[in-house]
Amino acid sequence: MGRLHARVYSQMPQVKVMGVFDAAFETAAAVADEFAIPHRKSLEELLPEVEAVTIAAPTKAHLSIAQECLKRKIACLIEKPLAKDVAEGRRIVDLARENKTTVQVGHIERFNPAIRAMSRLEIEPKFLEVTRISPMTFRSIDVGVVLDMMIHDIDIVLRLANSTVSKIDAIGVSVIGDVEDICNARLTFANGCVANLTASRLAMRTDRRLRVFSPDAYVSIDYQKRHGTVIRRTRNIDAVREAAAKIRRGEVQDLSQLNYKDLVHIEELPIDDVEPLRAELDAFVEAVKNKSKPVVTAEDGLHAVEVATRIVEAIGQRTLG
Repeated sequence: MGRLHARVYSQMPQVKVMGVFDAAFETAAAVADEFAIPHRKSLEELLPEVEAVTIAAPTKAHLSIAQECLKRKIACLIEKPLAKDVAEGRRIVDLARENKTTVQVGHIERFNPAIRAMSRLEIEPKFLEVTRISPMTFRSIDVGVVLDMMIHDIDIVLRLANSTVSKIDAIGVSVIGDVEDICNARLTFANGCVANLTASRLAMRTDRRLRVFSPDAYVSIDYQKRHGTVIRRTRNIDAVREAAAKIRRGEVQDLSQLNYKDLVHIEELPIDDVEPLRAELDAFVEAVKNKSKPVVTAEDGLHAVEVATRIVEAIGQRTLG
């Protein structure tokens, strides 16, 4: 992710990239050479030169690096998850407040064009179904699939439900090591909304989808294809009722005569082609320049870690494998 951030920053005319640092000397040198960025040998050399940074390091290092930046009032975009546990996440939130410095968390799905298009619909969901599965990449296997992959969907679900989580049921399967590689979690919110989340890093294919059910509309999002569709109640209720009436009157004897796609009006969400990472970094830079609230705040990141922790704890109570 650090390399990807360096690439995008180097393409942004409103940004001057002052350097890249990595504990792995060869990694930083290669990125610096690829994007014509100064290679800094240490944080101490880099930090006096900058107003903002991306922290794309192993999660266990987030707090120590953020602390060095925030005490110098250097704005931070911290890759997800915000921290390795709730205590360290709270410390980052406190440091940002104490130093009155911007922290944005890298929950990049917030900037997926399909998600941004759906947010304009102002839907109030009653049920959410999320699937995020992929083959094993053999990175981040020191943490479970909840903090590695499901954390993306936890953030989105929390934002859409817009309520506190009152109950969590979860089950996980550990195959590779000591942490879960597959997880299914059911989140019940105080406002009655329910979310069902499934994550796996042991699948034979990649599939990332979100389905939103509300009294007014059904929305389907394909994260990977950055595509979405919506079926609105107001545009379809009369056609569906008429079909039901025909069946009751015996005018339709064979249900195969009914083509569901002909009955309902399916709309494609208007989606732009802006790269999610570019949209994320543009938003971060604007928040820093304008001293405005980031799209994904440190508090948002902490909330996601808190819920992820509760899911892992629920898994521990009934784990298979």
